Amino acid sequence: MAAIYSGIHLKLKSPQTPWEDKLKLARFAWISSQCLLPNKEQVLLDWCTHALTGWYNQKVEFSPNVLEGLWCYLDNLLHSRKLHSLLKQGKTISLRLNMAQLLLDRLQECARIGSKSLVCAPTILSVCQGILSSPVLSSVFITKYELMVDLLVKLCSMACCELQQPLLTETIMTEAVACQDEVMTECLPNQPAANLDMLDSPPDHLELDTNKSPSKPNGKPSCNLFEGLLQVLSCYLAVQRQQANPNRVFTMVTNQLIQPLVLLRHLLTSGELASCHTHLRQQLCRDVRVKIDAILQSALFPSEHMTSYKEELLPSKGDSGKRGPGGAKGPLKPVSAIISKLSAQGYCEPPMHYSVKSNTLSLLFKFFLESYGKERGGSEEEQKMLCFYFLIRLVPALDLCLDHYISPAKAEPAVSETPGRKSSPASLQSPESWSLALLAVESLLSQALSADMYNVAADRIRHKEVQLNFYRAVAQMLFNQAQPSIPAWYRCLKVLLSLNHLILEPDLDQLLSSAWVDSECVEARVQRARQLMVCSLLQTYTKLRQLPRLFSELLSVVCQPALEELRPPLLSEGVSASLRTCLLDTPPSQGLEICSLVLETMRRYILPDLVKEGSHAEKMEIDGGGDCKGEKGDVNVDQERQDPSLKLFSLSQLLHAVLFSLKTLDNASPLPLVRQVQALMKELQQVVKELLQLMSTEKKPEKTKIIQKTPRKGKKKLDQKEPEKVLVRWEQKTQEATLLLWYTWVEVDTLFEIHCSKYISLDSAQMTAGRETEDQALSNAPDLTRMNSLVSGNVLPARLHPSPSCSPMSCLLLKLLTLQQMKKVMLESNSLSEPSTAAPLNRAAQFILAELNLEVSPDGDQVWDGQISSVNPSSYVVAHWYLVASNLPLIAPYLSGGDVACIANVLVGSLLSRRMDQLPSCMTVFLISSQLLQSPILAELPSVFSATVCSLTKRIRGVLTVATAPKVCATLPKLREEGNNDSQPLSELVKNETIVEDILASSKTGDVFVSLTVTQTKELVILIQMLSNLNPDGMTSEDLSSVFLLLFFMLTSTSCQSDGVVVDLPDCGNDVVFLVKLLRILTFLVESRHLKSVLKLIHAGTLLQAAVSSLLWHSNNGRFRVTHSPDWLDMIKAVQDFIRSLVQLIINRNSSVQLNLEQFASFLTSKEMASRLKVAPSSAAVSGKPHPETSILSVHLELASLTSFAQAMTSNLGRSKPMDQTLTQMLTRVTATLGPVIESVLSTQTVSGAAVPSASALDQAFVVEVVTVMLHCELSSLSVEDDNKQDGTRLTLSHMPLYQSLCQQILREISSASRPMDSLVSSLNFLSTFYKAMKRTRGDEEKGGEELDELYVQILQNVYTLIAAPWLSSEDVCELQSAVQELLRHLVEKSTTGQLELLLLMIREGLNAGKLRAGNHREVLSAVTIIKLLFCCQLPEPCAKALWLIAPQIISAMVFLVRSSGRDTSLTLPFTVPTVTSLTSLLRQGEGLITNPHHVILVLGALQSVSLDHLSSLVYQSAFLAVHEALFAIIQCHPQAMLNAAPSFLNVFYHLVASIMQEGRQRGNSDTGSDGDVYLQCSRLIERMYSHIAATAESFTTLSAFMVAQYVTELQKVTLRPDIKLHLTEGIYQILDLCVEQDIKFLMGGLQMGVREVFNDLYGSYTHYHKAQRQGEDKYTV
Repeated sequence: MAAIYSGIHLKLKSPQTPWEDKLKLARFAWISSQCLLPNKEQVLLDWCTHALTGWYNQKVEFSPNVLEGLWCYLDNLLHSRKLHSLLKQGKTISLRLNMAQLLLDRLQECARIGSKSLVCAPTILSVCQGILSSPVLSSVFITKYELMVDLLVKLCSMACCELQQPLLTETIMTEAVACQDEVMTECLPNQPAANLDMLDSPPDHLELDTNKSPSKPNGKPSCNLFEGLLQVLSCYLAVQRQQANPNRVFTMVTNQLIQPLVLLRHLLTSGELASCHTHLRQQLCRDVRVKIDAILQSALFPSEHMTSYKEELLPSKGDSGKRGPGGAKGPLKPVSAIISKLSAQGYCEPPMHYSVKSNTLSLLFKFFLESYGKERGGSEEEQKMLCFYFLIRLVPALDLCLDHYISPAKAEPAVSETPGRKSSPASLQSPESWSLALLAVESLLSQALSADMYNVAADRIRHKEVQLNFYRAVAQMLFNQAQPSIPAWYRCLKVLLSLNHLILEPDLDQLLSSAWVDSECVEARVQRARQLMVCSLLQTYTKLRQLPRLFSELLSVVCQPALEELRPPLLSEGVSASLRTCLLDTPPSQGLEICSLVLETMRRYILPDLVKEGSHAEKMEIDGGGDCKGEKGDVNVDQERQDPSLKLFSLSQLLHAVLFSLKTLDNASPLPLVRQVQALMKELQQVVKELLQLMSTEKKPEKTKIIQKTPRKGKKKLDQKEPEKVLVRWEQKTQEATLLLWYTWVEVDTLFEIHCSKYISLDSAQMTAGRETEDQALSNAPDLTRMNSLVSGNVLPARLHPSPSCSPMSCLLLKLLTLQQMKKVMLESNSLSEPSTAAPLNRAAQFILAELNLEVSPDGDQVWDGQISSVNPSSYVVAHWYLVASNLPLIAPYLSGGDVACIANVLVGSLLSRRMDQLPSCMTVFLISSQLLQSPILAELPSVFSATVCSLTKRIRGVLTVATAPKVCATLPKLREEGNNDSQPLSELVKNETIVEDILASSKTGDVFVSLTVTQTKELVILIQMLSNLNPDGMTSEDLSSVFLLLFFMLTSTSCQSDGVVVDLPDCGNDVVFLVKLLRILTFLVESRHLKSVLKLIHAGTLLQAAVSSLLWHSNNGRFRVTHSPDWLDMIKAVQDFIRSLVQLIINRNSSVQLNLEQFASFLTSKEMASRLKVAPSSAAVSGKPHPETSILSVHLELASLTSFAQAMTSNLGRSKPMDQTLTQMLTRVTATLGPVIESVLSTQTVSGAAVPSASALDQAFVVEVVTVMLHCELSSLSVEDDNKQDGTRLTLSHMPLYQSLCQQILREISSASRPMDSLVSSLNFLSTFYKAMKRTRGDEEKGGEELDELYVQILQNVYTLIAAPWLSSEDVCELQSAVQELLRHLVEKSTTGQLELLLLMIREGLNAGKLRAGNHREVLSAVTIIKLLFCCQLPEPCAKALWLIAPQIISAMVFLVRSSGRDTSLTLPFTVPTVTSLTSLLRQGEGLITNPHHVILVLGALQSVSLDHLSSLVYQSAFLAVHEALFAIIQCHPQAMLNAAPSFLNVFYHLVASIMQEGRQRGNSDTGSDGDVYLQCSRLIERMYSHIAATAESFTTLSAFMVAQYVTELQKVTLRPDIKLHLTEGIYQILDLCVEQDIKFLMGGLQMGVREVFNDLYGSYTHYHKAQRQGEDKYTV
């Protein structure tokens, strides 16, 4: 066989051997270890490559199957582990050099569209990957740079063909452009759309195994292609970087690579991939793009070519034409070469060409800025100018024609590089192309802004304003070919405004017209971009102190002829908010100047048009034209008046916004300003007077005839308008503008008069003259007359009287004016005291309330943004209700009973309506009503409050009357009779005694008088919730009696049923929830001061008995079937709260205390109740079934009642001896009843633990709580007895065996296994009370003392073990700390030094760093927690002194633990933070006791080791708060240590500042949400700490400059979120207050260049804002 194996080489060379057999032999020879062939691997590779070369050179012939087999064989060889292992061992194996060209030819065939290659493309790609994966084999490509370029071109072409296959038959869709537009919007200014790293669809995780050759080609783009492309890109990039001649690289890339590379990048970036392409992995696409970017940047913009770019771009300084020494060594015109290649046609589909080019240009500018934008051997200004000149070559390449602009570089025109191409191609006329062009321009300008290329002063002084001229040309292009329907157009203008406002200053009118006043597009994205641009415009001119100049241009634009109806609202919500903010930063004189401009515009341009048209109409009427002619003239006049009326309304809205945003005058306002304001108000008054006169003198014929004529041919149908609608339109808008101006005048005038004594209010009587007295001056008319004129409607003609459906804004404004007049009347104390004043005020209040009709539930459209100008028929309901609700204290005293009832019904009805989704910054009727109901003001309005209670009571009665009545009672007929006869008062129809009788009857017999459905129950729950929002002290005695008894009737006499067929459900959760709501509202009402009216009808003891008895009846009747559900436990708690509240009320009233308590105690301790308590548990435990008359729920309820009754009495011991005697007797009876019951329950639980499921037993936490109450009751009784005794006899507890057995059980089980939290808390509380009892009863005996010491040690050990239990979370430990501290307080309050020594030995054993290193941090944490709680306890004086003597040692041990745990971030939340918190508590308790500053410095060193890096938001917040609170404790409690510890303190604080700067940097969408709120809260704490540092200036005076330097150094590294930066800046301002002039000079001279610029900006804003404000405050400081 060896001979056969050795002859394989001859057979492979033999022409007689068939090729199929040769292929089989070659495969066998490769895998067989017995084939003895010298240099076998090289021989087989050579044979295969020789065969393939021969076939393609037509020297040999074989079948296509053999050809494919040879390629697969070669692929397997190249990917085999054996070959790669040999290559790693250093064996020399090579490929034929002609193999590279062979592969390139095959790739060319695969890339050719429509060609049918004999070999699968994936196989060829896999072969290429195999070759390039080995440095030795890849030498066939990398040794020749041109081969690598050719290979990369071929693969890029293949990838582009794959990606473009679905796009070849369709053009670029508008959606793709819109998608790209939206994505570009979200990009940062310095990261254009070329940096997008995500595709629209999720990646597919299918991968191709490269060790297997695919059997057939796949039409879809395979990951194999892009993986191979990524490998080729990586190899090519390495080869390109090794090239010594950058000119050669530049030439090769521009000639061959740039077009396929940018096309491929665009296809991977733009989101134009079809759905069949989306399985490409995102990371793979991202890696390909990164490699393409690296290739383009390193090839096109190397440092060696900077001279060439300067030669081409920078303008020559002379005409000599001489260059530098040797001339430029790079390409002659690199920019022209690049742009010409990008502008050339043919390398992509024509519809895609412009998109590829526009995206690439912004990408190239980014590369240019990164490569040449920074200072490298030249001046910074020169580098920025170089980048600018590159920019001015890119913008014209977008085929945008910049009129009147010539590039200064070499005097070449700045046009597209493509010969014969027009400057403004036809393709740009479509919106899609304009979108791409504007997106590219926005990206270029944003990058220029981010790179800080434009220095205004340098450009003006040294460069003849070349940049300003270019940017002006861009702006001119944007205005000449405006595209207001594209968001990027607005963003381009915004960037130009940010560069320099002088760029847009010459075209300010066009900017305001196109981008603000006349913008018609209503798309959301466009509106958002438009609003941002307008807000930026307002902010810019505010900073320039040129806001009046802006408004002057704005007013001229508004007054230009235009179709006013097509204009959008002048002030949207966002623009109004920005305007308010800007006006607050504007000097008052400029704000007044703006108002004067608006008024002047009205009087000069608007009013004459309205008056002129009116005169023209009168003249036509006098001339006596024909009827048709006159009517036609009237119509034309009305149409001509429509436009000025709309302009008048816009200007009125603007004036209203400006005046309402100005700072009000006060007594400190200078007199010239006051006079200027008075002149303005007088002018405004005159304008309003003229408008009112115009409206009053306008006359119309009694009957208007409208003749409809057939339109002539050629005239559009749209020209026909209904005359009546036009008439109503202009009159309506004029009326709205007049009333808005009038209301503005009245409001502002009154405000100035109130706050400024120098301001003299102008008399507004002239504006209220009616039509009959229009020529008379009513200057002496009082405010009452003006108010009557408004109410009666004399201020407007009768035909123009508004209505909510026709003119809702006018209605609202009239009500606002009436309200203002009411306020002015109320301010006049003389007129208010007159009897004749009440009637007009009543009519005015009714006028304001008129037409308030909200019976129908509001739909989704009824929302209001709070602006008067946005009131329409839909939002009028919300606006009117807001007006009434917000001014209710003013109008309520003057409303009749019916009006008040209407308000109450609207309030309650709107809250019962469907709750709609609340929009941000919008109001709804539901929102207003809910806020009014929860407002404390409502209780201050007795009439409205009582009407609201009556409305709620009436609705509750309405639900009860329609419900089913299983049994006859006296209450329901009375309620139905009252519902049918509303005219008679409730007290005469429904007697409270009747309800009391039914309550008593139901509690005795258990009868249910009302059966409620689920729907009715839900409605009642909502009404009860409304009642709980009302203040019970605001209710009258009658209202409270009615409500309380009605609710109590529902508690005792109602039950719930299902709406449909009754189904036997395992529980009745709705019933329990309903009763919980009832008990809570009854407890809430018991605390009212007017409950005595209820107690006159029924005794408090009877109420307690009736409540518990009714609940027991319900439980016995099977109404409750839930044992351990949260709803049932809530009901038990609600019952206990009700009993405690009512017992407390009985004791506080001190009236018939013994009678009431005796009644309830007798009921609870009766023989019947005791027999129930004994029978139920035993029977349930033994039989496993509930007793027919009782159940475990009844036992639970009775025990809860006894417990809460005992607790209420125990808490009131010590009031007086008679009271103590009464309460002690009751407590003895209750304890005697509870003792046997608890013993029975505990024995039952022992039995049930083996035979009955635990669900039938009472909760252990509840049982322990009952025993604790028993023990506490006995202790309290013994305390009273001990005070009365004088013989000093021993005190004994009657149930001591029970207490001891429970204590031992708790000590055995408390830390043995996981237990519920409530059980742990109740157990700790019992141990605390039991230890206190043991100390009281056996503390004086010798044997008792030993037992007490033993109990002391047991409790400490179990508590220590409990806190260290692994099943307790950190939150559980925090929840247990209050109970543990109470227990420790009882343990150590009278402890001996020996007991304290035992405790300290246990703590010392726990503070062992070895346990922490061993991973047992819970045990160490237990010791740390006990230390924290121990130092908060009050110890005997010897023990306290001993404890504080060793406190420094404890601090040192804890500091070491913090430093050890700080190295492991996983321990930050579970251990480090609690330990730091314990240290903080120790420092607070040690105020004045820790005298050595060294211990404080030790703590600061530990805080420095707490890690704040790479933490989740939750962990970061906890660590940050812990460190901050420790610093706050040091600066607050140890000021004497700060003299030595200030540097260490600042190091820790700088650690916090640096961390919040890193976490609070801008991150895009993640800035919002819960994480963003965490970092915002931390920034507020930093601001607070800065203020504390500034307050202790004596410790930090010399370090203030150091703190500022640290701050600006860290600030220079990041870009902070605006909200976080605001707080940090406010904090550092307070440190700058400590800096003297020498510190500022030191900072300006000592900081590095970039940090110095940050400091200059900070100090400039500090001087402008904070320092000026502080100096103004100092003026008023004593």
